[in-house]
Amino acid sequence: MSDIPAQPSSSREWEKLAERIAAHVRTYLTGLEAVARGEAASRTVPVLLLEVSQVIMAGAQLGASTDVIPPDNWEPEVGPDPDLDGLRQGLAESLAVVDDYVEVFDPYSDTEPTAYRLSDDLVDVASDLIHGLRHYEQGRPLEALWWWQYSYFNHWGNHAGAALRALHAVVAGARLKVAEEVTPA
Repeated sequence: MSDIPAQPSSSREWEKLAERIAAHVRTYLTGLEAVARGEAASRTVPVLLLEVSQVIMAGAQLGASTDVIPPDNWEPEVGPDPDLDGLRQGLAESLAVVDDYVEVFDPYSDTEPTAYRLSDDLVDVASDLIHGLRHYEQGRPLEALWWWQYSYFNHWGNHAGAALRALHAVVAGARLKVAEEVTPA
C-alpha cells in the first residue's frame, strides 16, 4: 500500500498533480501527432500501446484521488474545441489494417459487442485531454484537474481502456504468433 499516492490536501499539492497530468497529456498528444504523420512506421501499434498505457496511468491517478471541486463550482469557457479531423484521418491511415475492432463497452451491463475504431477512440481521448490542458495553460490547474477527472470517469477512460485492450491484442497476437512459428515441434 505504500505505492498509493498521497491525497492532495493543499492547493500546491493539487497544482503539482496538475503539472504531472499535463506532462502526461502533452506526451500523449505528441505521440499521437507523430503516429498520425507516419513517423512510427512499423512501430505504430507498439508506440500507441505505450502512449495509451501512460495516459491511462495518469487517469488512474485521477481516479484514485478525491473528487476535484473547482472553487467556484463552475467551468470557465476555454474557447472553441480544436479541429482534430486531420489527426483522426492520419491515425486511421496509420492503423488501416487494425483500426476496426469490437468491444463490450461496459462489461457489467452490456451484453453485445459494439464496433469501434482505434482512430476514433484515440482522438476522443485527445479531445478530452486537450480541453483540460487548455484550462491548465490558462492558469487554472484546479479546473484542468476537475475536467480531466470528470471526463476520465465519464468518457475518455472508457475509450482509452478499450483502445489499450485492442492495441494489446494486436501486439500480443503478433508476438505470440512469431513465438509459435519459431518454437520447434
